[in-house]
Amino acid sequence: MMQHYLQMKEEYSDCILFYRLGDFYELFFDDAKECSRVLELTLTGKACGLEERAPMCGVPFHAAEVYINKLAEAGYKVAICEQLEDPKDAKGIVKRGVIRVVTPGTNTNISEMDGSVNSFIVCILYSSDRFGLAIADVTTGEFSVAEIDDAVRLRDEMLRFSPKEIVCNEAMFMSGINVEELRQAQHIYVNALAPRYFDEEAGEKLIKEHFRVAHTDGLGLHDMPFALSAAGALLIYLYETQKNDLENITRINILNAGSYMLIDSSTRRNLELTCTLREKEKRGSLIWILDKTKTAMGARMLRQFLEQPLTDRKAIEERLDAVAELSERLMDRDEVREYLNTIYDIERLMGRVVFKTANPRDMIALRSSMSMLGPIKSILQGFSSKLIKRLADEIDTMQDMYELIEKALCDDPPITVHEGGIIREGYSKEADELRDIRSNGKEWLMKLESDTRESTGIKNLRIRSNKVFGYYFEVTNSYLSLVPDDFIRKQTLAGGERYTTAALQEMEDKIMNSEERLIALERALFTEVRDILAENIGRLQDTAKAVAYTDVLCSLSYVAEHENYVRPGINTKGVISIKGGRHPVVEKMIPGGSFVTNDVYLDKGENRISIITGPNMAGKSTYMRLTALIVLMAHIGSYVPCEIADISIVDRIFTRVGASDDLASGQSTFMVEMTEVSDILKSATSRSLLILDEIGRGT
Repeated sequence: MMQHYLQMKEEYSDCILFYRLGDFYELFFDDAKECSRVLELTLTGKACGLEERAPMCGVPFHAAEVYINKLAEAGYKVAICEQLEDPKDAKGIVKRGVIRVVTPGTNTNISEMDGSVNSFIVCILYSSDRFGLAIADVTTGEFSVAEIDDAVRLRDEMLRFSPKEIVCNEAMFMSGINVEELRQAQHIYVNALAPRYFDEEAGEKLIKEHFRVAHTDGLGLHDMPFALSAAGALLIYLYETQKNDLENITRINILNAGSYMLIDSSTRRNLELTCTLREKEKRGSLIWILDKTKTAMGARMLRQFLEQPLTDRKAIEERLDAVAELSERLMDRDEVREYLNTIYDIERLMGRVVFKTANPRDMIALRSSMSMLGPIKSILQGFSSKLIKRLADEIDTMQDMYELIEKALCDDPPITVHEGGIIREGYSKEADELRDIRSNGKEWLMKLESDTRESTGIKNLRIRSNKVFGYYFEVTNSYLSLVPDDFIRKQTLAGGERYTTAALQEMEDKIMNSEERLIALERALFTEVRDILAENIGRLQDTAKAVAYTDVLCSLSYVAEHENYVRPGINTKGVISIKGGRHPVVEKMIPGGSFVTNDVYLDKGENRISIITGPNMAGKSTYMRLTALIVLMAHIGSYVPCEIADISIVDRIFTRVGASDDLASGQSTFMVEMTEVSDILKSATSRSLLILDEIGRGT
């Protein structure tokens, strides 16, 4: 066993190896020492054929996911070496093999995740002063690519996804990206991949096979060689770590910079879009105000809205039309929200389905979610807004899949497939028979005994059993002359004989093995249902997206109603006009009604620039931030906190707010400020909004 462990450890030398032994995953040598420290486990020893005992620690297999998740969160890779056969059937040492490698960006244990946040992994290829970027979330099946020719924009684009892990080619470390800053400040696991991952031919071949296309042009990757190589490398990496077909990754999304507003990481941080600047908490951020979603999928999509505001006027107006109609039809909206409240995370549950890790309760959660799709679709079909009608069309009620799960699975099954009690009565004739045997075996034996006694005329014939001979007919010497020819002698006694028959042997086999056979059959039937569901991944993913979108629109409508927001006008003239503007977060953090409203007016003429002056604590920073937040909220299709607003389409929002010394890079406060302003001036266009707060404060 130890020899096999060492072979596995050599093959997965960059991983912590969880080695399954019976009811435990055990760790040895350096892995044991490291995990005993990180996971606070007791370090013991095990004889391994050497002079000294091997350091060892372990965790129960049923609790392993919790420990694996902790290691992944701490930046470790974990290889799970599982028993591949039942120890009872093993001839010699039990066959074992690595079934999955968990990394910070590929952890699929959704029970340990924040449902409102994606778990992205990013792959970067740097070559010839150009970057290929591929981004995936294996728990939801999202997969996006882009090509970028600027290191600053690459960093902003990448950090917009808040990745847990970055894999890249060696050249990326010489691209100008501060890798140490990503590791230390952003807490991202960064790992260089071997050149074989970026082999163009192998990557393109895998992409065509995975997405079932004859040519990558059909995926929108024409003239995107760097993105293609990054996508290929990421797919190879995911295949090698997940060791499955990744069937939930069904399409590639091309990130088109022209279709959404660019917001750099500094602006996201300064405007506190998803977490506060100091405490890094959701409370006090913009998403804290706007997120009244009912589903995890909706919460993730709202976050994407904030990270990627629209710049297409027509698309923005479509969202605003939808929010407006939802606000007019409050009873319908609130009924939809009630249905949404009972929908589970379909995207991540389907990820578990295709990875073959979904348990019976996951399937019941899917069935429960599917039961809400029909009522939601029915209500949305009554709306006139183009966007809502389109979402109604995209929601598939999944009636066939609902009925399959309803017929196949019990209402309250156990969490694992190893206990039985999964399959509903009436779904499988064979399972029903085994249940009948298990429950009524004694009655069957009594009936067989009575029928045989009557047919043979042996009045004292009895069915008995023991551990050596199993079940048998016992006949006394006085009735041996009546024993039929099909009776098979098993044992001779002083007072009589013991026999069996084909019918008794068949019944004995059924009774003795009914429980074990029933559990195995239920497991097979459950797997069959799960596989059918996996074949319908595309339908469920499209439906999940439509449900999430509906959830976000309902949330925006709900917030607009309760916070007294108004619909903004959208223009392309370069005019930003706000009457009675309020900061959406600050007004919630101070006593009701005490926020002093402000007007804002900017255009492309004489009012291109506003210089804000005043004493400390006068509200200058709040004034500037509320302008940026109202503009951004309008671009995601949200109502805004003011009396009247007319907002011009902007392509970027820049903020430079109160810098501090960057000790990690050896830069003074003044140098940080000047660098940020320089980057803004290089990147800003005539359609950009700039918020510059206290430039030169550090001098």
